[in-house]
Amino acid sequence: MNKQQQAGYNARLVGTDPELIAAELERVGAQGPGRNIMWNKSAFLHIRLDHLPCVAANVLKQEMLARGGDCAVHRDCATLAREGSSALLMGTRNQFDDLTGKLREQGFGLPEVATQLFNLLADLDSPPQPVQVGPYTLLIGERTLVMGVINVTPDSFSGDGLGSNLEAAVEQARRMQAEGADILDIGGQSTRPGSEPVSVDEELSRVLPLIGRLASPNGVGLPLSIDTNRAVVAERALKAGAHIVNDISGLRDDPHIADVAAKHDALLALMHIQGTPRTMQENPHYDDLLGEVIEYLRNSIDMALAAGVNKRRIWIDPGIGFGKTFDHNLELLRRLRELRSLGCPVLVGTSRKAFIGRILAPLRGGEIPPHKERVVGTGATVAVSIANGAHIVRVHDVAHTVEVARVADAIVRGWHAESTS
Repeated sequence: MNKQQQAGYNARLVGTDPELIAAELERVGAQGPGRNIMWNKSAFLHIRLDHLPCVAANVLKQEMLARGGDCAVHRDCATLAREGSSALLMGTRNQFDDLTGKLREQGFGLPEVATQLFNLLADLDSPPQPVQVGPYTLLIGERTLVMGVINVTPDSFSGDGLGSNLEAAVEQARRMQAEGADILDIGGQSTRPGSEPVSVDEELSRVLPLIGRLASPNGVGLPLSIDTNRAVVAERALKAGAHIVNDISGLRDDPHIADVAAKHDALLALMHIQGTPRTMQENPHYDDLLGEVIEYLRNSIDMALAAGVNKRRIWIDPGIGFGKTFDHNLELLRRLRELRSLGCPVLVGTSRKAFIGRILAPLRGGEIPPHKERVVGTGATVAVSIANGAHIVRVHDVAHTVEVARVADAIVRGWHAESTS
């Protein structure tokens, strides 16, 4: 045995999760003030900026190199052979903090870049916090919330539409409550691929009786969400007892939904979609999937903020299956953590969707399993979503999902029921 082995030297990699780095700094005995300094040196970030004039991109590159970081820009920026470029900035937290101060003194639109970088870093420093909706406290950021889907439609894609059967819908809501749902999401209009919209009156006639029953003293005692892209439906639903508006169009179909949410101080979930439910799966295409989804959602957030919605009451949803191919869905789930750029809790809905069936088909002799046999596959997508930063998951099968979420939360967030007792 050599001297190194006797000393017990043991080189190993350490993960990059912020809480893990903080714990490792404490384990090695770093001084308190020193831990903060070293944390800012160790937190390495990759940040992309788009639509930059080449002059600004070149300045960014010079400033990052001067600080020991780096910045990738288009190869033709150096000669100004093109007008603009994206930039991929790479550096530590300290380097970015120093950069933002310097950029405020520059021209070429770089003070606005400094503001964007400052806001992005501030959002990373401010993880989602529990939020109050009516009499309910939603533990956003502490554990994953499970949103149960109740479709009062005759044509749900997943085969669980209850049509006009109010008693069956109430029974389903109570079952989901018993199974551990945190929120119930009520929809009166199918958004399956190829679906056509129903009239406003038809949508109202489907959702209002159920919301009224569930919000009554003998209801379910859970926050209720209205799944709609119409301001008039959102308004009536909130007056009937709903607390959340879930808009699959991200305010594109009816921007006045934001005004309604602000008026009622409701939570507002904003989803990305390419096209409409009728057209969304007709050859969806993206040049930059994450970039386009994030830009769409950032515009949705800006619209909501302009209407007076508090940012702490905005959720974002990448829209799995809504104008996405099989590969798009998988890429979004892999890169879900990039949505942190927007500074809002992330809602993910993968439940029973077609891409899960395609993955499972080889195990069934090439046959795509029916929707109700995609529960385990859905659970896998839920676990991955939580590991990659999801805060809320929207599902049809609540009992299974609650178990998946509790185990995933214990691993990812260190949260489990005993920790709250």
